[in-house]
This record gives sequence, C-alpha cells and structure tokens, in this order.
Amino acid sequence: MAHRRPTNFSRITADIAREQARRQRELERQAKARVRAQAQAEKEAKRQYVETRAQETDDRNEELTERLSGLQSVLEHTLAIDDTISFDDLRIHDEFRAPPQRGTFLKSLKKPGSLGGLIPGAQGRYQRALQQAEANYQAAMKKYEEEKRAFEQKVQQRNQEVAEFEKAYRTNDPDAVSAYCTMVLERSEYPDDFPQEFRVAYIPESKQLVIEYELPGVSVVPNVAEYRYVKTRDTIEEKPRKASEIKTLYQDIVASVCLRTIHEMFEADQSDALEVVVFNGFAEAVDPATGRDIRPHLISVRTTRERFGEIDLGRVDKLTCLRNLGAQVSPRPDEMLPVKPVIEFDMVDKRFVEQSDVLGDLESRPNLMELTPFEFENLVSNLFAQMGFETKQTRSSRDGGVDAVAFDTRPILGGKVVIQAKRYKNTVGVSAVRDLYGTMINEGANKGILVATSSYGPDAYDFAKDKPIELIDGGGLLYLLEQSGVQARIVFPEE
Repeated sequence: MAHRRPTNFSRITADIAREQARRQRELERQAKARVRAQAQAEKEAKRQYVETRAQETDDRNEELTERLSGLQSVLEHTLAIDDTISFDDLRIHDEFRAPPQRGTFLKSLKKPGSLGGLIPGAQGRYQRALQQAEANYQAAMKKYEEEKRAFEQKVQQRNQEVAEFEKAYRTNDPDAVSAYCTMVLERSEYPDDFPQEFRVAYIPESKQLVIEYELPGVSVVPNVAEYRYVKTRDTIEEKPRKASEIKTLYQDIVASVCLRTIHEMFEADQSDALEVVVFNGFAEAVDPATGRDIRPHLISVRTTRERFGEIDLGRVDKLTCLRNLGAQVSPRPDEMLPVKPVIEFDMVDKRFVEQSDVLGDLESRPNLMELTPFEFENLVSNLFAQMGFETKQTRSSRDGGVDAVAFDTRPILGGKVVIQAKRYKNTVGVSAVRDLYGTMINEGANKGILVATSSYGPDAYDFAKDKPIELIDGGGLLYLLEQSGVQARIVFPEE
C-alpha cells in the first residue's frame, strides 16, 4: 500500500527554494553593488589624479609667472628702496644682558623651621648650602663682569671703526669710498641665481667710479613659455619660449642691471664722492667655436650724476635710455656678442700699480712728469705703434693741435686717428676734448684719442660720450705702458 507525502513537506521545500533564490539575488545585488562601488572609486581616483596633475601644471605655470615677474621688475625693485647706508646702523646699540640676581641662587633654599631645627645637623646643612649658593652667585657675577667688559670693548672697537670709516668716507678717501660702494652693491637684492660678482675702482681726482659687474647668463630666462597637461597621454608638456622673446627678455635684464646699479651708486652717495659712474657688464660663457671660457662685455656706459639725474627710471624705455647715455649695448646679448667697454677696468684699477711696487723697483722707473713735452708725445706715439697702429709724430710748432697721427689698418673699423698727449698735473676739462673734436673734423679723422697724465672732469666725459673719442687718464696710460713692457710712474711735482 503506497504512502502519500505530507502536504506540509511540499510547502517547506518551496519555502527553502524561495529563500535560496532570494539569497542568490541578494548575493548578485551585492556583487553588482561592489562592482559599481569599485568603478565609482576608480572613477573618483582617476578624477582626483587628473585634478592633481592639472594642479601640478597650474603650480608650474604660477612659478613661471612669478619668475618672469621677478626678472621684469629688476629695475623697478630698487626704485622703492633707499639705497643709502646709515653709518649709525653699522654701530652696535644693543644693551648687555641684566646681571644675575642673588635671589635666584637662594630661592631653592628653605630655612629649617622650629621643628626642623631640632633635627640633628639641619642647621649646619642649611648654612653650608647657603654658603655654596652665595659662592655660586659670586662666581656668576665674576663671569658676568668679564663678559660685560669684553662686550663693551667689542662695542667700543666696532663703533670706533665705524666712526673712522665714516670720517674717511666723508673726506672721499678712495679706499673708504670703494668699500662703501661695495657694501651698497652687496646689499642689493636680486633673484637667487644672479651671480652678483663685481669689482669697483674709484678715481678721486675725477670722482669717477668704475664697476666691472658680472651679469647673469641667458639661462636665467626660462626657455619654457607655458606648461600644458595632456590628459590623453598623461603628460605635462612644455611649450618652448620663442628665441625672439628670450632675446628681448635678456636684453631687458642686462639693461635693468646696468641702470639699477648706476642708480644705486648715485642714490647712496652721501658725500658727493661720485660725479661719474662707469658700468661694464660682462657674462661668463663658453665659446661654441673653441670650447674655451669667455667673458664678453654685453654693455658698457659712462654717465655723469647731472645727466643721470634727469632720468625718470620709472617711465623710460631702458634701451632707448641707455643709447641716449651713449652706452655700448650688445645687439645680440643672447648670443654673447661682445661690445668694447668705454674704458677697461684694469686701466683705472690702481692695484696693478701697487702689485708692481712690491718688486721694489718703483724709484728706478722713469717719471713721466719729468719728460719734456716732446719726449712725452714721442712716448705716446711709440706706445700706439707697439699696439699695432701706424703712427707719425708731428712737429711741435706746426701740429695744429695734433701730437701724432695714427692709422688703424683694420678694414672697415680702421681709419685715420688723431692723438693728443697732455702732460698735465691738473684735471683735464671739457675744453681740451672740444679742441680734439674740432681737430678731428679738420683732419677728416675717424677717431680721436686724448692721453693725459692726470684725470678728466665729468664734463669732459659727458662731451665725449656720444663721439668717436677715447679718453685715457694717467692710470690707463700706466696700464697700457706696462702691457707693452714699459715700466713707468707718474709723480706730480709738489706745489
């Protein structure tokens, strides 16, 4: 006889099947949710990564903008600053620290009370501790007095040195003026990768300061114009700056450093020590043809205080301003195309004479002031002959203002040169330069050279600045003679 399955068993089986189906659907739902969550997380991570790369690009462009702004405001930066150095600020004004206090050494001691005093040895320990604290205080006071005396001696010495420095500067002592100008240039703030290496030489007779200044190389101009993030390649690409833009920016930097330096010198001058400033700017580079290190001059200018004072540096076109001052400016500074300095630094730096003096033969050298005028003219004529000129000395009575006529045999750049030699002890004024210029015109000469044993006044330099005239003072003459193997000296006769 067959048995029938209970009805409730079928119901249980159906419930189990439904529960399993529900669980399977839930597992599938959770799996899909995990996939969606993972996809969303990956999408968010990718979005954040793209934002990070875009921000990195923006940061680079911001740094680039700040860099360019700094380069383009090299001149403007100094116009809002007083470059004068206060001698009082060089002195030490600090007060020495306060002396130690006895109470500080005694505050940790506690005198035994009425009950504590009954403890054997308590009073003795207290007295010994009191004596030790007093000894420590006296030792601290002794050390304090020694350090205070040393500090006061340092202050006195420093302030005395500053007083002597200020006195020497205000009397236009050459070393003091050079040191003061050096301090001004050292305090001038430039971008970090500007070299700021320089030499200064001061000529008190003409109140002329000559500065040989190292300019930054063309690499200070960023060769990138803009950064761009390319999402499809996940790269930050550089848009190169145009060569013409690099040239323009570098020209502006060269001009800015030159004008800024001259401005700082005249503005900082407190004793009317400077009437003329010469700036020679050079850069360190490598000659691509030879691989050798070179130092081409990219700019050179001589200007007087009066002429420079007429300029509003906040409104000028820098290159136009420099050309108006008679500056020699490289047309291609980005290619290190050099210009001839208006005056060689070594021709005015007295140190080359001082170094020769060490040899002990100074007194055996001929004194140029003891030569007759004809002998001096002959010396100058021979000097230029050794320098490669074809020279002919004129007769003293019929020279028409010409001491020697020279011919520069170089093609294009060469031509007829009129040379005048002045064995003077006083400063050469503008009239001598005017006479030379008139002689040049009468002779049809391409260039005029005035050689003097003394110095030139600012008006002489101002007149010659935009004319084919070269002024060589006593220091420059001694330098040229030494380069030609002639040892000489200039000793002016006493009044």
